[in-house]
Amino acid sequence: MSLRRMVCALALLTPCVPALASTITIDGHMSPGEWQGARHVTHFRDVQPLTGAPGSQPTEAWIKSTPQGLAIAFRCIQPPGIPRTHQRTRRDEDAQVDRVNLMIDFNGDGRTGYDFTVTLAGSITDEVITNESSFDSDWDGDWQHAVSEDKRGWTVEMLIPWYIAPMRRAPGDRRTVGIYLDRIIGSTGERMAWPTASFTRARFLSDFHRMKLKAYSQSLLAVTPYVSGIADRVNGGTTLKSGADIFWKPNGQTQLTATINPDFGQVESDDLVVNFGAEETFFSDKRPFFTENQGIFDFGLLIDNSQLIYTRRVGAAADDGSGPADIKAAVKLNGSVGDTHYGVLSAQEAGDVGRSFNAVRLTHDFGTQMAGLLLTRVDHPYLDRHATVLGVDHRWQPNDQLTVTSNAVGSHIDQKGQVVNGSGFTSIIQYEMNPVWSQQWIVMHFDDQLNIDDFGYLPRNNLDYLHWEVRRRETNLPAGSMYASHQWRWRVVAMDNDHGLALQRQLRIVRTSDLRNGGSEYVQLNLNAPAYDDLLTRGHGAVWLPAGGMFEFDHQTPRKGAWAWELDANLASSDIAGYKRIGYTIKAVPTYFFSDALSLATGLTYQYQPGWLVWQHDNLVGAFDGHSLTLDTQLNWNMSARQELRVRLQALGLDARLRQAYRVSPSRKAVPTNDAVNDFSVRNLGFQIRYRYILAPLSDLYVVYSRGGYQMQSLYDSADARLRQSFSLRDTEQFLVKLSYRFDL
Repeated sequence: MSLRRMVCALALLTPCVPALASTITIDGHMSPGEWQGARHVTHFRDVQPLTGAPGSQPTEAWIKSTPQGLAIAFRCIQPPGIPRTHQRTRRDEDAQVDRVNLMIDFNGDGRTGYDFTVTLAGSITDEVITNESSFDSDWDGDWQHAVSEDKRGWTVEMLIPWYIAPMRRAPGDRRTVGIYLDRIIGSTGERMAWPTASFTRARFLSDFHRMKLKAYSQSLLAVTPYVSGIADRVNGGTTLKSGADIFWKPNGQTQLTATINPDFGQVESDDLVVNFGAEETFFSDKRPFFTENQGIFDFGLLIDNSQLIYTRRVGAAADDGSGPADIKAAVKLNGSVGDTHYGVLSAQEAGDVGRSFNAVRLTHDFGTQMAGLLLTRVDHPYLDRHATVLGVDHRWQPNDQLTVTSNAVGSHIDQKGQVVNGSGFTSIIQYEMNPVWSQQWIVMHFDDQLNIDDFGYLPRNNLDYLHWEVRRRETNLPAGSMYASHQWRWRVVAMDNDHGLALQRQLRIVRTSDLRNGGSEYVQLNLNAPAYDDLLTRGHGAVWLPAGGMFEFDHQTPRKGAWAWELDANLASSDIAGYKRIGYTIKAVPTYFFSDALSLATGLTYQYQPGWLVWQHDNLVGAFDGHSLTLDTQLNWNMSARQELRVRLQALGLDARLRQAYRVSPSRKAVPTNDAVNDFSVRNLGFQIRYRYILAPLSDLYVVYSRGGYQMQSLYDSADARLRQSFSLRDTEQFLVKLSYRFDL
């Protein structure tokens, strides 16, 4: 065949492949005809401030279901008179910049959503949404995005693959999903959205727009092997590890995640915390296996980070005190059958003392109601301890105004043949009376035998709690006001322990405000009646405390030119003297931007705590005058879309001078005593240099240097001296290199 005939034949064949003409290329440019047939959205309304008025700038979006995934395009008009923010951010970094959000509930049941954010500079954030409006940025997904910019505005294209999350089987060729789209103007903080839903309301996920899309399903098998090396510069020696994470999605309904010999070396640094209280400090978990599709296991008890599954327990300090436990392997299976969703999680630590962690989760959607259960089991061979916890949760939404969320939990602990059973329940009622006013009631009860902390996290048991809160939203503020909106909250709280002892009687007033310059402001006032503290002495008697209170003011200003600011001030009454002595905290965090890619934030916090009660032993406590200085400095250099360098230094100095020692008497009074109690001081250091090179999606090279230390001494030394001396601490020092690469098979 001649060349001319071949060209003619190809020309005749080209129209026979129309699918190529409709293929969407994620390049940030909406080519003619590329988005033909997509759902076109133009009715974007202001939700920050929550007025429901048309957005100040035209915004359009297109939604299209394709075999490759859910495709979304935004067109944001932004004339030259409105500043554009080109600041680069790390993945999942929260910053006040121009950006768009796609939030999707793949099952359309208001149970779990996923947020995909793209900034004007091309940076991204991805989060899991549970409990209507709880966002968790620990999860990272593999999805496509691109941005382009012109004189009139900017354009974003996204493609979210169907394998990114488990979803129920579609009935026929159509899938019902919940969709929410918004656009934020960084210089003003204005957020315009479709539909008119807001995460400041009791409902958010449930208010997503329900729409039917053409149903597709994708399978995926991905393996991410890794190799890492850690050089210990204090004790000497080098540790080499290798292993792999496996992700398999055979269909739309089932996902299997497994990890073999995982490396949970710390490439993220935890915040410094000095905790002299009785409640355990909560830390989030950034480890990929435990963040991947973890939403189904979310089961909170409505009080301060409580969860039946707190994944930081896995690989935590071993039961024999030998240090952090190694994890041999872990597996997680998520899926659905009709309106029933299930999850199975199992992790096994290495060695004869290694614990085993197991969990089973089931939920079922009944339309206006959802019910579920979560069963966990932890076995401690070293302690001869077996902990079983069962939780049952329920959500009821009879109409658009009322949401009732409840759960009940029971624990069964068997240690060396001694069995202890405990129980508890929580319930929250939220009622949106109208767009301005809403109410909230919370009731909870945990008996003194409830124990979920083998796998979960609960700040305390032995608690009866009740509060009533009224909220009012203000959006019709004068045009000349520095504020764009206020949300007021008035709350009354009654809290006792399970034996009827009054722990708190409080009036709380909170105002959260959006400023017209894109900043925010937070004001809180707490007024507490006299009550008792039953945790201070760790079981050696409750102590009566006088009436007290707290006032907090926080003001944040986004980047203007080269500077951004956060200022926080706090006044608080004394533990032992109430209003007779007032402490305070002052915090300032200026951030200087050398460029859109390079910034330096230096935060300095000073705290004064008069009459601060610190437990010594049995029923002996000391009342100290405490001072602390905290330095938190971060240098962030986002060199390109693939490279980032982060340097973080946290240092703390604390002093505590004894004013009086007390014994807690049987009548629950703090009685002065001459028992010996020493002054003390603390210094603490955390320092990390972290370089990251993104080789490909979910494939990284990390090079990390870290150093830290902690010292407490029983003598007085000033907080500023302790802060300076903290830089010499060297309890730990290590150099880590980790390489991981994801292969899609």
